[in-house]
Amino acid sequence: MSGKVCGFKARNGWQCDQQAGESGLCYWHDPNVDKRHHDVKADVEAWAASGRPLDGFQLARTNLTDIHLVNRGNKQGYSCQGADFYRANLTEAHCFGLDLRNASLMKANLLRANLNCTHLDGSNLLGADMARTGLENVDWGEQFKQERLAFLEKDPSRRQSLFQESEEVCRNIRKQCEKQGLFDVAGYFFKKEMRFRRYQMPTFSFQRALSKTVDLFCGYGEDPLRVVIFSVLVIVSCALAYFALGTTQANPIYPDLTGVEARFYELLNALYFSVVTFTTLGYGDITPSGFARFIAAFEAFLGSFTMALFVVVFVKKMTR
Repeated sequence: MSGKVCGFKARNGWQCDQQAGESGLCYWHDPNVDKRHHDVKADVEAWAASGRPLDGFQLARTNLTDIHLVNRGNKQGYSCQGADFYRANLTEAHCFGLDLRNASLMKANLLRANLNCTHLDGSNLLGADMARTGLENVDWGEQFKQERLAFLEKDPSRRQSLFQESEEVCRNIRKQCEKQGLFDVAGYFFKKEMRFRRYQMPTFSFQRALSKTVDLFCGYGEDPLRVVIFSVLVIVSCALAYFALGTTQANPIYPDLTGVEARFYELLNALYFSVVTFTTLGYGDITPSGFARFIAAFEAFLGSFTMALFVVVFVKKMTR
């Protein structure tokens, strides 16, 4: 062993002060040191309790069953950014509030572990066993590792593979959240899962275009507000078309108005007629003329479909 200090430096500037081996890294930060047969749980707990970060720790395949990494009495959990827990046994681990940003939990055993309030932005959760894992109030971040790499990847086959992995990660999280009654989180990851599936489709294909339309239209059945916004856009667009093409009113309400006021009330009539047509009420006091009839027929069809879809999406959302 040399007298050199470990060359690991965290993103926040923290420098490890442990003695380095031949690789220039210490026991904890050297990925080439096989720790699978080492009993490191107590040492890792002691390191965290000393106030030093666990950033960059290489703990692949280690047995960390029931490890306690909760920073008691402090709102901010221990920092474990960029750590490697590949295939580590974290069964019943206590990780409340742990900062696991950019960490690898790939194929880790997280059975009955407590990940409540953890930070997982940029982490790798591919193949992680999260059966009965506590996932309440988790800060999932903007992107997981595979998602972030996929949008940067230039090679089509590699990008396809990364999107498949991203879909698998989201599906796994969604299923676990559904089992725990975290339906809002499950809905969020269902949308991400469907989007990653769409990204795997040929760019110029009917399937991808249809998937994109469903996403924009209703967020894959998870966003009723999008249906409402779409409905308002259809009503306003058709109202402008009726105003431009003209409609016929059986009994004009304001026969004496002229100029700007008359045009304004014509616009209101067009908007009223558009709402009546979209909702398929069809009072008959105003009728379209010319090409506006075809627009009215299309709006009526679209309105009946959209309202039925809204009921389905809304009920699905509320009955959870």
